[in-house]
Amino acid sequence: MVVAAAPSWSGVLSERVGRLGSGVFARNDQRKAAYCRRCSDPDSGLPPLLDLSLGSTDLLPPPAAITAMGNKLAAPESAAYCLNAATRPFREAVAAWALRRFGVAVDPDTEVQLLVGSQEGTAHLPLAVLNPGDAALLLDPYYPSHMGGLHLASAEPVLLPLDADAGWKPDFAAIDIATWRRLKLMVLGFPHNPTATTGEQAWLDAAVERATEHGIVLAHDNPYVDLALDGEAPALLRNPAWRQCGIEFFSLSKSWCLGGFRLAFAIGAPGLIAGLRQLKGVVDFNQSLALQAGAIAALEQAGDWPERLKATYRERRDRMAAALEAVGWPVRVPSMALYLWLQLPPVAQARGWDSETFCAALLEATGVALTPGNGFGPGGEGWARLALVHPVEQLEQGARRIGAWFAQLA
Repeated sequence: MVVAAAPSWSGVLSERVGRLGSGVFARNDQRKAAYCRRCSDPDSGLPPLLDLSLGSTDLLPPPAAITAMGNKLAAPESAAYCLNAATRPFREAVAAWALRRFGVAVDPDTEVQLLVGSQEGTAHLPLAVLNPGDAALLLDPYYPSHMGGLHLASAEPVLLPLDADAGWKPDFAAIDIATWRRLKLMVLGFPHNPTATTGEQAWLDAAVERATEHGIVLAHDNPYVDLALDGEAPALLRNPAWRQCGIEFFSLSKSWCLGGFRLAFAIGAPGLIAGLRQLKGVVDFNQSLALQAGAIAALEQAGDWPERLKATYRERRDRMAAALEAVGWPVRVPSMALYLWLQLPPVAQARGWDSETFCAALLEATGVALTPGNGFGPGGEGWARLALVHPVEQLEQGARRIGAWFAQLA
């Protein structure tokens, strides 16, 4: 019997899929899976995986949210498709939250949109506001979905490098006037992932000024707004011109520990919300009403939950930074919860390793998984992101594993 050769899809898939690449989280997932397969051999002698590569917290959501989901789950309508009209109770809860949080009144019908996680919103927005070839500004380093959205829209990325020595402050004056006139979209995000920098309201206000001057859509990705450990997080909604140019993305994943439930929302200018909603109406439906009930309960009954998390993240940040310093890995202590943004240690620099090579070798040798900085753009090369998503004792044990490996390399 002749067995037909497996078809090659390289000439079938679109160019935009090729531009997307494999994605740093997908590459890391493959490496972690391979390590876990090796660990499953009782004779391997390998330590268990310590996954510090994803901002997926080990902390629990508010009980009120889980109870509300459970109470609603048995209702027949929770198993039905959910279109936009049925999301109005959620949108009303968001509007009430915005008034409490920022003192800003928003229209739940025209200025609020439920999202399947803020990544979905930032990836889909370029399809709603850009034509092929349009130019869009990204910070560098950037979050992967920001670049992914531009590739899906066949847009032209323009990168604004951030400098560690300048505190990761964006230098808008570095962009020439001709480029400002070409830009159709700016994507920012402070507090900033991956650098774990809270940022300042003045930085965002400067972006609003440029956006209104040049007719640019300003998208601000703000899932960490309630997790600034030092200073007050900036927000687009704090600028009175937000309706003229902007849309802001918020999430319940980080502040309410609901990442796996994919609950987020956008607040923005009516025209931008309408465009995003029209796109979503073709691409997907909304989350179950049971999940929305949990989100409503989190916003209405657990408004203090993000504040409760800060002490835990502050202790993790400080003790893990000290533990890494003790084994020879210098740390810039960040101002935002959840991450350490680490310049590659001297042992990696001495060997000329890039961030991907270093993180792969670290995982193989110690079982500690970090995210290579190159997955966040050219400006991330030479860095690695560590997520503070395990108890302090496990984090410090991970630092000891790393220190033992450094000693072997030395």
